[in-house]
Amino acid sequence: MREKKTIIKVAIDSPAASGAGTQANLISKHYNLFFLDTGKIYRFVGMLKLQNPKKFNYSFVKKKVKNLKIKNLKNKALLSDEVSITASIVAKDKKIRKIVHNFQIKCAYHPPLKYNGSCLDGRDITYKIIPDADFKFFITANVKTRALRRYRELKQLKKIITFKEVLKSIKKRDKNDYERRVSPLKKTADSILINTTNLTKRSCFLKIKKIMDKKLIINGNL
Repeated sequence: MREKKTIIKVAIDSPAASGAGTQANLISKHYNLFFLDTGKIYRFVGMLKLQNPKKFNYSFVKKKVKNLKIKNLKNKALLSDEVSITASIVAKDKKIRKIVHNFQIKCAYHPPLKYNGSCLDGRDITYKIIPDADFKFFITANVKTRALRRYRELKQLKKIITFKEVLKSIKKRDKNDYERRVSPLKKTADSILINTTNLTKRSCFLKIKKIMDKKLIINGNL
């Protein structure tokens, strides 16, 4: 019988292009945590809708998400503006969110045994998916900084798009994320605010690491 061990659970919420995915990845690698970028699951579902308009229904989505492999979330096509907007639309659907939530909860509470725990980032992780997380962070940045980051990502992918178009898209995504009735993006009272506007990737990570190390040492987990 496998020995049950205490796992570390990290929950991160953030608006689009805040740098949360980068930080979650760095945290996961440093503490050996299973990393899941939950936003990419909605992007995956959004791409399913765009690619399979006639087949797209709840049964189809449930089957695809159930069989989802993490490597499928590394598809660069998921970063397109069209997929981003569609992801925000499907994320409003209660039934789709439930399908995705079940997958997220499984990853958060039952990560592969080789990991010390899990780290998930998304829009409703701190209060919907891992309400009892050991660490909760709300990572953000001003909208122009976030739009510039996304613009650079898209240009690296050789996408023909203007900064103005990306800024408009980010603002629209923010409106959808903050104002949707089902699991809206919000900062919980117990989440630690991290503003990345004027922080480098490394300085941001060191700030988060300092917070985590302090608690892990106190709890005897480090």
